Amino acid sequence: MSDYATELLRRQLQELNKNPPEGVSVGLANDDNMFMWELLIVGPADTLYEGGFFKAKLEFPKDFPNNPPTMTFISEMFHPNVYPDGRVCISILHPPGEDKFNEQETAEERWRPILGVEGIIVSVVSMLSDPNDESPANIDAAVMWRNDREAFKKKSRLLVRKSQDAL
Repeated sequence: MSDYATELLRRQLQELNKNPPEGVSVGLANDDNMFMWELLIVGPADTLYEGGFFKAKLEFPKDFPNNPPTMTFISEMFHPNVYPDGRVCISILHPPGEDKFNEQETAEERWRPILGVEGIIVSVVSMLSDPNDESPANIDAAVMWRNDREAFKKKSRLLVRKSQDAL
């Protein structure tokens, strides 16, 4: 299965390098490992993250595309859908099928092998624009997002500045 996954990832990486989603660049973390990618995401216009440069990594399982990768922000990120350790928590990155512990999320919202890496990237960029505070990965960020939007904006602007200084 790993050979199939390697070839599939190679093709998707080539396509993403030819036609990247707006504001995103993708590459291998190490030329010898097709299962570990690095991303640079420019904070989308008209969002609290606008102008930021956020590094992330995608780690693909050996049985990709049957199971989704794990995406982790390497750059500091404060967002309701990003755990404090940087791991991204959105439906498309959850394993396929129903989750009896999360009835809010349908199988169609979760990972399916037909979805590609571009779909993940587009979903994460969209998440930056529109946080889901209904099932947060970062409780503090979700509470601040809901109850003190000005403080959330201030913290986001600080992260953007830090990300610009880090380059």
